[in-house]
Amino acid sequence: MTRIQILTLISLASVNFSSMICYSILGPFFPNEAVKKGASQTVIGLIFGCYAVCNLIGSMVMGRYIVQIGAKFMLLAGLFVSSVCTIMFGLLDRAPAGAPFISLCFIVRSVDAVGFAAAMTSTFAMTAKIFPNNVATVLGSLEVFTGLGLILGPPVGGWFYHSFGYEVPFLLLGCLLLIMVPFNIYVLPSIEAEPSKDSFFRLLFHGEVLLICFVIGTLSAGLGFIDATLSLFAMKTFNLSSGYVGLIMIGLSLPYCLASPVIGYFTDKYPGTRIGFTVTGGVITAACFFLLGPAPFFHIKSQLWLLVLMLGLIGFSLGMTAIPTFPEIITCAHEQGFEDGLSTLGMVSGLFGAFWSTGMFYGPIVGGLITQRLNFEWAATVQGAMGLLAVSISHYLKRLLMSDHFILL
Repeated sequence: MTRIQILTLISLASVNFSSMICYSILGPFFPNEAVKKGASQTVIGLIFGCYAVCNLIGSMVMGRYIVQIGAKFMLLAGLFVSSVCTIMFGLLDRAPAGAPFISLCFIVRSVDAVGFAAAMTSTFAMTAKIFPNNVATVLGSLEVFTGLGLILGPPVGGWFYHSFGYEVPFLLLGCLLLIMVPFNIYVLPSIEAEPSKDSFFRLLFHGEVLLICFVIGTLSAGLGFIDATLSLFAMKTFNLSSGYVGLIMIGLSLPYCLASPVIGYFTDKYPGTRIGFTVTGGVITAACFFLLGPAPFFHIKSQLWLLVLMLGLIGFSLGMTAIPTFPEIITCAHEQGFEDGLSTLGMVSGLFGAFWSTGMFYGPIVGGLITQRLNFEWAATVQGAMGLLAVSISHYLKRLLMSDHFILL
């Protein structure tokens, strides 16, 4: 690798790790803390969901104007905003219970989401720009650091919360994220580019891109559902502390962390396997959600070992499904005549982030509603059914597109 590539890899790895560890600390203890402050399961789902809505809007805007704003400045500004919001979120336990606490949660999470969208959009775009021939391999390698952040976030957050209270996890990790700003000012290279006249809608209405985005949305919905509901279910069903819930969530992150670079390398070497990996991973994910509760019609009692096993398989299948999608969308964009530059990569990154955020919005809300009205087992079953439906429709329409019997303009 060249010096620029090495510095970029170090920088983006640090961004992925620090951003994800801050993002993932909420899962083990925030839902329980919010309940104490008067929030219902539905409201908790909305708090998780509002992050996704603002992330969706931010991804689209940042992706469209990445050249005008500047990829490096966008990443640094996003890191700074996200770090400040993480620190502020740690002070919310001082807010009065009820409406004030809930309102401040919505405001801080929304601003944090815009900062996160800026950092992640520029990260994806810069990766594809600087490593054009090994996009999936590099993304897979970076996802190791994403996975490490997701692995360490829940247990570290849960342990600090259990030992020192609500504020310490957010203050500590928010400061860690803030340190990444001056580090990346020095390490990250600048990228100059010309803006493009192409639009999101022209890219989105490519048939294969639309199908891939549909799968991305359902996949992220499952993760959003787990974030918002799993901790309360595990505490209630298995009588676990927040620290042990954080350890359980490692079962989701570790397989993803280990599988991503291998899948990235394989799909770069054999690009024709990307769709196969995506479909197979989607089917495995759907089956695991049926057994996560497990589904009531299976008449199987909830068991901790089964829950951890299903989380592990979901993490592995997440790598199979998610890693090939980004380079596949880039390939589709080039087939549509899009320019091979930062502007196009920014739009692809923004589109990916927007659909990921769409799933992260409706996943916690729908999951929270079903959990509140019925139970976690039924909510996980519905999530699995939605994932299976998405993969089935995408596979069927993909075959129609390839057989020239169906044309989507």
